Amino acid sequence: MTTDFVDGRMRLTVLGGYLGSGKTTWLRHQLHVGRFGPVHVIVNEAAETGVDDVLLASASGLTLLAGGCSCCTGRQDLIDALRTLCDQRSRVASDGQRLHRIVLETSGLADPAAIVAAIQGDPVLVNHIVIEQTLVVVDALHSLAQLQTEPLGRRQIGAADRLILSKCDAVDLAVLTQLRAILRTLNPDALQSAAELGAEQPLPDLPDNAQAPPLPPLSEDDTRGPIFPTRLKIDANIDWSAFALWLSALLHARGNDLVRVKGVLPTPAGRLLLQTVRKVVQSPEILPAQDNQSEDGTIVFIGRGFRPEDLQKSLRRFVG
Repeated sequence: MTTDFVDGRMRLTVLGGYLGSGKTTWLRHQLHVGRFGPVHVIVNEAAETGVDDVLLASASGLTLLAGGCSCCTGRQDLIDALRTLCDQRSRVASDGQRLHRIVLETSGLADPAAIVAAIQGDPVLVNHIVIEQTLVVVDALHSLAQLQTEPLGRRQIGAADRLILSKCDAVDLAVLTQLRAILRTLNPDALQSAAELGAEQPLPDLPDNAQAPPLPPLSEDDTRGPIFPTRLKIDANIDWSAFALWLSALLHARGNDLVRVKGVLPTPAGRLLLQTVRKVVQSPEILPAQDNQSEDGTIVFIGRGFRPEDLQKSLRRFVG
């Protein structure tokens, strides 16, 4: 990674990837091992409720941009946040105390290329920030199916300088080889690496003759409708066994449409981090207490083809 700050500009890493690919897990580990050194992290979440910022508290500084993707509806919020960091840095007299690095974790619905273009096209930011690299995390378990149907996933792959494959342990070598061949076809210049829970893992050599399964042509005008977030507030006194059964049934029936579920729930055992990707429920994690826990009990459902009121009605009917 570049460490030369001779031109005086801050270095920005853009971290992208589809919903549930493992961006936060990867970044959380990098912060833990000090990969970026002192760094300000900007977290962009499509939902109004932030969750990922809770997991990245070890950063030197953190800004949450929630409620819109930084590549489109939340673009001006991102520009404003970066300009604020530039202003703050310009007021610091000692270069040793100045901010040198920023990592932007994009929403899973964001196009990294559009974000890079917006930053590089801003007349203020271009004088203060250099885009150092664009990293895109790729979910080895779900990406083969996702790339068959999601044009955004393909655009994210195409924007990357480096592709970081996650969940490789959940697929066999043949599937992994197929996926890597597709990635090589979509972005032949991107380096490929792998990580497990954020820690780098070795990848076997990809044969030069590895064949990529054909991908169907996709239109940007998706007739299935947009992917959008829905918030549900969960009562702390809810029957947790009934809730778990309801969520399992929902994922089984609608897991291909309900791309991502995440939230922090107050339980008798503590603050439980709940996360799912399509039909897979990730291992639960108990989080430490925080001063501000006002959003605890809110679950964000991200997907298409359902109405928020239907989710609420289904939950009430099942759980009571």
